[in-house]
Order: sequence, then structure tokens, then C-alpha cells
Amino acid sequence: MEITPSRHSGWQCAAPPSLTPHQKFWLFRPNALTAGLRQLGRLDLRVEREKVDGLHEQEAWMLARPARSEIWLREICMSIDGIDCVLARSFTPLSASHALWQGMRRLRTRPLADMLYHDPQIIRSPFFVCRLHSQHPLYRSMRLHLGKACPDARLVLARCSVFWRLGQPLLVAEAFLPQFWEVAGAARP
Repeated sequence: MEITPSRHSGWQCAAPPSLTPHQKFWLFRPNALTAGLRQLGRLDLRVEREKVDGLHEQEAWMLARPARSEIWLREICMSIDGIDCVLARSFTPLSASHALWQGMRRLRTRPLADMLYHDPQIIRSPFFVCRLHSQHPLYRSMRLHLGKACPDARLVLARCSVFWRLGQPLLVAEAFLPQFWEVAGAARP
């Protein structure tokens, strides 16, 4: 299913020209992000929050659902060698979390990739990228979970894509914290 970003969401289909080749590589890297992160060091995943929530109006276009529709939300933080590097926000319609995407509710500290890349029925949308702003739903989650350690929104690059399985969407948005670029840069050949 083809989706087009809302003009008010901040997400773009193409990388801004100001990004470095290294940033573009990570923002548009196909396959599981966790596999790439594991190549950089010891990867730990911390579940920050899992709950029923209302679909934010800036994210409604991603699921092709009305704002405030009930969703199952999962937010995690991934660290490499003890350094928080990526905060991810994933959600699906609540009804899908009890049916086609029910595995999302049972992951615990396993990455979402464990259920996304082994099913031929699952297709992925193209990536969308953005630099966060202070009112972005992903940045609000970052502030909640990182507190005083949360960087300025303008320093955070993010990507998202939607996985579709038999017509049911599951969005995955990943924010790369500024320290990620230092860790990834140090690991470059």
C-alpha cells in the first residue's frame, strides 16, 4: 500500500541535501536496523513503554487511520556498549495487535525485527526521514524516557517506515540520538 506523508508531519521521502553520506546510509539502510547496530558493539534493548494509546494526528497518515484511533504502542531504547543510541516508537491499530500483529505484544526485550523479516506476507513501505522538532510525537517520547539526557530536537535525525501484513499496518519510527553518530563513526573502516 502506498502512503504519502502529510505536509504537516515533517517526514520527507528523500534525504535533505545537508545530510552526510554516512547519515544517509543509516537513515535508508534496508533490512533490520538491529542487525546493523549489532555490528557496532554490544546491543541492549530497553522497553520504555507498552500501552494502548490514541493515534497522534501527525502520525495518522502513516496508518491510513483517523487521528485518536486506538493503537498498541511500544517504545524502546537501544544502546550500544552502554551508550543510548536509538529510540524507537512502533505502533499498530489496537485491533491488529490482537490479530495479525499480536506478536508485537509478546516481544518483551526482543527486537521487533524478530517478527518482521521472516514472513513473506510482510511488505515494507519506502523510508521517510526527518529532523525532529520539539512537538514531534517521537521527540515527546524521547523527552519522556530520556529526561535531562534528551538532546535538542534539532540534533535528532529519524526515519520511519510502515510494514503491511494482509492490509494491516505496523509503523516503526527510529530516532538516531547524536551519540549514535559518534559510535557509528568510530566503527567505520
